[in-house]
Amino acid sequence: MSEFKGKLFVFSAPSGSGKTTIVRHLLSQERLNLGFSISATSREPRGTEVDGKDYYFIDKSDFINKIKEDAFVEWEEVYHDNFYGTLKTEVERIWASGKHVIFDIDVVGGLRIKKKFPEITLAVFVKPPDINELIRRLKKRATESEDKIKMRVAKASVEMALAPQFDNIIKNYDLDVALKEAEDLVEAFLKK
Repeated sequence: MSEFKGKLFVFSAPSGSGKTTIVRHLLSQERLNLGFSISATSREPRGTEVDGKDYYFIDKSDFINKIKEDAFVEWEEVYHDNFYGTLKTEVERIWASGKHVIFDIDVVGGLRIKKKFPEITLAVFVKPPDINELIRRLKKRATESEDKIKMRVAKASVEMALAPQFDNIIKNYDLDVALKEAEDLVEAFLKK
């Protein structure tokens, strides 16, 4: 591991809750000194996603080999045959640059990081206003089929039940308020 051991900031939520918007905002705040952890996935790229920028796209057999090699900080089969995970080399890359790591990952993966590194991790759950708003946001994306949206909504209720296991919950009813709350949480944790 790198000499610099920064803090870890986990942002997790059901799809469509606004966590990616919050994470992008935090990354734009230079004073926070954050580096984005690019997750690895076995799924195909969507829309304009770019390998090495949005995700590391790894085919399923390579992903499974990396699991066997213990190459991940955490990993999860989020949907059937769709694996997601955080490569140890990714955390190393960000720490080597002298930055703290920020994650935009699924709920189970976020809790695994918190459990593995409890002293240096702030785990934040981003809660959508309600299920109807979640459905509206997912449909507005226009990146997935109706069946995929139904699958994500079903998963969201399970994920919402895990929210109390996080250090903080941001209720994303008003984006400006949620962004300010996220900034305040990160700044306070950096001072610890």
